[in-house]
Amino acid sequence: MQTKKNMTKNIIPLLFIFTMIFTACSPYSNLTPMDSMREDLQYPFDVKYADISGNQSVAYVDEGRGSETIIFIHGLGTYLRAWEKNIAELKSDYRCIAIDLPGYGKSTKLPHDGSMTFYADVVMEVMNHLNIESAILAGHSMGGQISMVAALRYPQRVEKLILAAPAGFERFTEGQKEWFREVMSLSGVKKTTAEAIMTNAAYNFYNMPDDAEFIITDRLAMRSANDFDHYCYTVAQSVDGMVNEPVIDKLDMIKQPTLIVFGENDNLIPNRYLNPGWTKDIAMVGHNRIPDSKLIMLPKCGHFLPFEKANEFNSAIRQFLSN
Repeated sequence: MQTKKNMTKNIIPLLFIFTMIFTACSPYSNLTPMDSMREDLQYPFDVKYADISGNQSVAYVDEGRGSETIIFIHGLGTYLRAWEKNIAELKSDYRCIAIDLPGYGKSTKLPHDGSMTFYADVVMEVMNHLNIESAILAGHSMGGQISMVAALRYPQRVEKLILAAPAGFERFTEGQKEWFREVMSLSGVKKTTAEAIMTNAAYNFYNMPDDAEFIITDRLAMRSANDFDHYCYTVAQSVDGMVNEPVIDKLDMIKQPTLIVFGENDNLIPNRYLNPGWTKDIAMVGHNRIPDSKLIMLPKCGHFLPFEKANEFNSAIRQFLSN
């Protein structure tokens, strides 16, 4: 019989071999590593930059013309390309602006507190840069929470809200907030394995479409970028910002007409570990508390609904804005 020590000696090389085989067989093993997220990320629209306070440079795209302007704000860990299907279709009738929040995408990656107030102020500074007095804010996930904070802080500058699977409708205990901080620490984000990256991406969808593969390839390639550590820092700070600045008790103060859209099969809201339950129940919390709101639940749709169900989401936006 083999001793425990000998078994361990045999298992370790086997694990190493398995890991090497998995890596070699991965469909993403031949990806070209990024040198810089700012330089190497590819967007389908022309990118411009707004220089704002704190030496921050915010990347944005500005497409289409219309009497109404929609500013799109991405969620945690993503960037403005998350809105490409919405901009491509809506720009025929609306001015569509999407931004990379500081620390994400092609924007500068300088230290900041990651608070929702900080990001809301950034949105206002970009509006100032573009001489936009007021606009419609569209936010996905964390971007939805940022949009609500902006509407509360700057009610005269936010005309309407479009909230796609927004964060901010759940209530968390102090212990649950600490769990978030530990799971989404700088080290935890930085050390996310290739397998976890692929699993996490798929978890955002009910049925991940083929054209969403860039979410995986970009995230894998950016691990070699010289600004990757700063990106990981921003993600960790953003999680801290979300749990530190809840909006659930202020929802009744939102006076703007608000469209709320959730996927019926959202795997992320509510949090399956901390608050197991039904997405529609959380959606109803926001709908019931925001006075002038409309709720749409999309069947066979996950968390990343602006991409997974772009046609349905775009139609909902058009109908909402036409009323």
